[in-house]
Amino acid sequence: MKLKLYFTAIMLLGMMGVSNAQAQNPECMTNLSIFSEHAKVKNYDAAYEPWKMVYEACPQLNNAIYVYGERILKDKIDKASGAEKEGFVKELMGLYDNKLEHFASKTSPGETMVDKAMVKYDNKMADDAAMYSMLSEAFTKDRGNFKNPKALYIYFSSLVDLHNAGSKDLQEVFEVYDEVLAKIDEENTKLTDQIATLLPKEDAGTLTSKEKRRLKSYNSYSEAYGKIEGSIDSKLGALADCDNLIPLYQKNFESKKSDLKWVKSAVGRMFSKECTDDPLFKEMVEVQAELDPSADVYVYLGTLKSKSGDTNGAVSDFNKALELETDARKKSNIAYKVATIYRNGSKSTARSYAQKAIDANPANGRAYLLIASLYANSANQCGNTTFEKRAIYWKAADMARKAGRVDPSLSGRASQSAVSYEAKAPTKEMIFTEGMAGKSVSFSCWVGGSVTVPNL
Repeated sequence: MKLKLYFTAIMLLGMMGVSNAQAQNPECMTNLSIFSEHAKVKNYDAAYEPWKMVYEACPQLNNAIYVYGERILKDKIDKASGAEKEGFVKELMGLYDNKLEHFASKTSPGETMVDKAMVKYDNKMADDAAMYSMLSEAFTKDRGNFKNPKALYIYFSSLVDLHNAGSKDLQEVFEVYDEVLAKIDEENTKLTDQIATLLPKEDAGTLTSKEKRRLKSYNSYSEAYGKIEGSIDSKLGALADCDNLIPLYQKNFESKKSDLKWVKSAVGRMFSKECTDDPLFKEMVEVQAELDPSADVYVYLGTLKSKSGDTNGAVSDFNKALELETDARKKSNIAYKVATIYRNGSKSTARSYAQKAIDANPANGRAYLLIASLYANSANQCGNTTFEKRAIYWKAADMARKAGRVDPSLSGRASQSAVSYEAKAPTKEMIFTEGMAGKSVSFSCWVGGSVTVPNL
């Protein structure tokens, strides 16, 4: 039996890497195999003692000590209480530190700090001040490796709670909000880029098993980032209303108007929260135009002209913004901004800019969702009969589904929209009564094109 376990350990070490010196310890190698086999089937109680022996005697033997050790100790923590629970938490904290020391290539300082903070959070061993302090340090010192969606939310949420308690000012809340959303956008951009390379292969049915696992993982993480982003916006809530933003920016404007980062952040937030009617918005846009006459400035100038009724001037500024921007994703975001401005006016113009957003970045799911809503809001304009008018909802649902496919972070919204639109489309009874199963319905309104009626 021991010989069998020894050879099992040799195979395991060959796959996962090993410290040659510690591999000479037969007891460590035997126990490595024993606890690994128990941990694989989630028999963590049986795995604990052999794991502990290897962890203490041969901490450099194999990364499996830390991979399985985390699972074993978390199970112990879940089952324990009082002083015993605190002991296992302390042991897990030490495990994270030792992994960073012995297997630095398998982790990072940021990951280690986040892991330790989340253990404290999950076990209610830290208040808001402690959580914010730990996660702020992790984000500041190792932003690149701060990727845990839940931790990003707790980082921001604890700050908002501290602000509500009177110990943090609103400006810090906004600064961290910008940083966290920028981080989420960065990570989701990486994911949607990877997804975009795999979707054509999925459509063609040529994905390998490894690629299927990767696509599933990318989709899962993107969805998680989408949910966290929504939760962060909800947490910010009324703190970012115009009633709070305008007085804050008025108060700091004179002292901050030469700070480009502050001005861009303030203008961008006022724009996104539709605080553009206040004179302060125009004043800050003019300051930003002097400091950095970038593409975004022309979007803001176009917005002001559009509100004043200068449609031609607005279109000129919007197109200038698109001409100036060379980064494809930023160009896509600008086109999307312009599309949202026109959504309550010229729907065809809104779709045109939304399509430009998609052309610049095929992963811009928000642009697909916008087009879907434009179609849905045009039902009464796009047909002569009730059936024809309601058929437009199939087209809207199709666009909504595309949004969730290219950007899984939007999958929740996209799925809800698609279900809502399909519920408004012709029923099976209507399809049968009209004799339209499998036939095509064309749209003579601004939407154009056609849709194929589902077969019964």
